Amino acid sequence: MAKTPKKEAKKSSGYSAESITVLEGLEPVRKRPGMYIGTTGLDGLHHLIWEIFDNSRDEAMGGFADDIEVTLLPNKRIRVIDNGRGIPVDVHKTTKVSALETIMTTLHAGGKFGGDGYKVSGGLHGVGASVVNALSTYTKAEVHKDGGYYLQEYDRGKARARVKKVGSTDFTGSIITFEADPTIFPVIEYDFNKIVQHLRQQAYLVKAVRISIVDAREYPGKIDLADVRYFRELGFLVPSQTFYFEGGLKSLVIFNNRFQKPVHSSVFYVEKELDDVQVEVALQYVDDISARITAFANNTYNAEGGTHVTGFKTALTRTLNSYARKNNIVKEADENFTGEDVLEGLTCIISVKLREIQFEGQTKGKLGSVEARGAVETVFSEAFNMFLEEHPDEARSIIGKVLLALKARKAAKAAKDSVLRKGALDGMTLPGKLADCQTKNAWESEIFIVEGDSAGGSSKQGRDRRTQAILPLRGKILNVERARLDKMLASNEIKNLVIAMGTAIGDLFDISKLRYHKIIIATDADVDGAHIRTLLLTLFYRYFRGVIDGGFLYIAQPPLFKAKFGKEVFYLQTEAELEALLKARGIKSEEFNTEESLEETDEEETEEQAESKATKKQAKPTIQRYKGLGEMNPEELWETTMDPTRRVLKQVKVEDGQDADRVFDILMGTDVPARKSFIQSNAKAATLDI
Repeated sequence: MAKTPKKEAKKSSGYSAESITVLEGLEPVRKRPGMYIGTTGLDGLHHLIWEIFDNSRDEAMGGFADDIEVTLLPNKRIRVIDNGRGIPVDVHKTTKVSALETIMTTLHAGGKFGGDGYKVSGGLHGVGASVVNALSTYTKAEVHKDGGYYLQEYDRGKARARVKKVGSTDFTGSIITFEADPTIFPVIEYDFNKIVQHLRQQAYLVKAVRISIVDAREYPGKIDLADVRYFRELGFLVPSQTFYFEGGLKSLVIFNNRFQKPVHSSVFYVEKELDDVQVEVALQYVDDISARITAFANNTYNAEGGTHVTGFKTALTRTLNSYARKNNIVKEADENFTGEDVLEGLTCIISVKLREIQFEGQTKGKLGSVEARGAVETVFSEAFNMFLEEHPDEARSIIGKVLLALKARKAAKAAKDSVLRKGALDGMTLPGKLADCQTKNAWESEIFIVEGDSAGGSSKQGRDRRTQAILPLRGKILNVERARLDKMLASNEIKNLVIAMGTAIGDLFDISKLRYHKIIIATDADVDGAHIRTLLLTLFYRYFRGVIDGGFLYIAQPPLFKAKFGKEVFYLQTEAELEALLKARGIKSEEFNTEESLEETDEEETEEQAESKATKKQAKPTIQRYKGLGEMNPEELWETTMDPTRRVLKQVKVEDGQDADRVFDILMGTDVPARKSFIQSNAKAATLDI
């Protein structure tokens, strides 16, 4: 058993059946799982792990556990072990059954609704264990508590039997094993790297807690009582990761900035409780133009921010303005720093913990607790002002970075006003290279961004003029990863694209004015084409995120090969597809003919011999490899890449914003060794899915 529960006994600290409050029944979960886990896709599947893990993590946040292990078992089972107090097993006065059974089989039952169970928790309002149980074909709960080893098993949320004491024990903790229900989740495939990434983040948020992840899916032997050390002792190489961070959020900032050049060496850090709100903030400025603020409430990631982020931004802007004027770095007559100025190049992690917490929406993407704003604003303001006073050199570096952002903002505003506002008011015409479509309905319009005049010519001739527009790009566009708006708008290629889309850019961006509801990047299948595609993805991710989030951005998948068997024509996107086709036709890849036509029949050959010879020759295909879209004639381009009934498009989505930020930092930033290492490590999976 994985580092099972600690051998020394723990005091229950009032954590018993009295701590468990029951609100309602369980049946709705299986009927509407999306209401509880967001989706029954892969994100929802992994959410089951997060919910069980969160219960163990809450034990650690309360100071009752310091070791958690998540194991991927054979038969698509997941096991989570902690060395906490152990789930209560005494009889609950309301349900008249064990508190363990109450927690596992009743919605809204847990130690997080009043009582003395938890001061702070981050679980899904206490419903996590029961939701996971309801959505699993099999669940097993093992509890080591007060010298006893207890067991209960469940089928789709219903207990098989009462909780049983099956032995004695000298350690404490809980073990939950579950198997997701295939009738709920169409695909049950766990991503080890995704789990590692999520739990690494959690390890930073809960200092001095050891979190291990073990992938034992391929282990052929008995695993019920095996942990990572046991696997290694047997000589099996089992993928595993263990995280333990004393530095908490400070360590996470350093980790996030590992591919960046810091503006100041010291990472600012504060941790303090105010008005029953525990506030923790760490930050560092880097030589970049993007801001990266990551926010958590009770260790739950808030993708949309919330009141704690609002309080932080207010305090940051006020504190830097005050310091700059007090120390005569900025004169009284000068313009104040704005929120936009002080955020440029900032990497910041904000974490708050509250006893009573309110989120906006079921997914907990945005914190709504009002008290968090004031607490963060006060705690951060006092501590950051002290940091600036005690580190004058670093303070000047930070102010210098912000001053640079202010000057750049003013220059970008002037450029933006001259280009975009003038265009909007004076009727700036669409780019001359744009071959626009006839329809004015954005929902049926699509624009192909193609590489070069050659591809532009073929696509203009082969398109459906009513609904399809073509915009050729000349060469590689500017790398916008480290370019400011004024420099971007000096680039004709980017300016043409902005005007063609109609949305404007920066603070004028308006997704409702998008002229095409399908923006299709169509570049060649070579290194230059891949580079241009990545440059365009960077542009859209950094400056037109609404286009991606709205589902309007696509990547065309033109074929790499054309195979002709007589009058039969096949278009193939990969070498593997070509190999499969040739194999199906009984032809070895090295035998195919590049350009071969039938010879005239010899007069002395019999009719039967001639037919046999012709058949043999026709069996060998003519193979053409396309180096670019410009090599296709208009008909081929329409058939393979532009015809909505036959083409293949990949929709661009951002599954993980933080991971996408990291990838763009590496690929498009200035750290050459990091980029080289990343490309070498990911060469086999070169398709970039964002």
